[in-house]
Formats: sequence, C-alpha cells, structure tokens
Amino acid sequence: MSKYIIIALSVIVPGLVAILFFTIETETSATWVRSLPLVNASLNGSTGVILILAVYFIKQGNETAHKRLIFTAFVLGVLFLLSYVTYHALVPSTKFGDVNGDGLVDASELLEIGSMRMMYLGLLLSHVLLAVAALPLILIAFNYGLKGDREKHRKFVKFTFPVWLYVSVTGVLVYLLISPYY
Repeated sequence: MSKYIIIALSVIVPGLVAILFFTIETETSATWVRSLPLVNASLNGSTGVILILAVYFIKQGNETAHKRLIFTAFVLGVLFLLSYVTYHALVPSTKFGDVNGDGLVDASELLEIGSMRMMYLGLLLSHVLLAVAALPLILIAFNYGLKGDREKHRKFVKFTFPVWLYVSVTGVLVYLLISPYY
C-alpha cells in the first residue's frame, strides 16, 4: 500500500463521514437499519478483544496467530466503517438526552440528564478525534507489517495499539450510553 493511498484514505474517509453528519438528512423505513448501532458496538467490542489477543500472541512468539488476528481486526474495522456509514446515511443522528425523541434536547431534558450529557459528549469527542487519528496509524502499521518491516512496525504499533484499543472500547461505551435514546 503506497503512502499516497494511506493519505487519500485518511482524508477521504473522515471527510465522507463528516459530510454524512452535516449535510444528509434522510430517514428510512427499513427496520434492519435500526439494528446497525448494536452491530457497530459488537464490531468495536470484538475488535478490542482481538487486538488484546493479537498482542498476547505476538508476545508469545506466535507471529502466525498475531497476523491472523490483526487481519481480522482490520476486516472488522472495514465492516464497522461500512455499517456506520450505512446507518448514518439512512437515519438522522440521535441526540444524547433526547428523552421524548423529537430530535432536540430541551431545557427540561437537560435538567433530567444533568451532567451525564457533558460526560457523554466528552467521551464521544475523544472517541471521534482518536478514531480519525487512528485510521492513518492503523494503515501505516498494517502496511509495515505486510511488508515485513518489523522494526518500523514495532515502533509504530507502540502508538497505534493504544489508540486503536481506546477507540474500540469507547465505541462500545458510546453505544451503551446513547442506546436508551434510539
């Protein structure tokens, strides 16, 4: 994978996601779409477990298992992205604290949820920003691994692994916190 592909994907993917959030206002009647947030959380949680297992196996010297697990985590990430984009292209964004489901969080709803909204938004912001940062890190680390450049791969995954794991775990937490408002 060339550095130009990594740069292009690292710019295009977050750009497309931003366009979905800020320009597309659609609603679908397809009920299967409503299950995608749970699918996304499951993909995130599975990715987190797989990343931990991948580190365990490489520390045990089992490079074959490590490669298979990382490849699986990568595929789960692609599936997550496809599912996430599909959901947000077809369903308006859910607002944390929108108890009555009208798409707005009014003063009475803010009083009801209290400081949880700010905690949720802080978690969501860190999750989103690190997800954007994780994409090029993951692509570069994956590329070094594919090329067999162990030294560069090891150096890069020292930063990539904790960011990717954080994004995976916080993806589940974000889902658990927002799910009552779906």
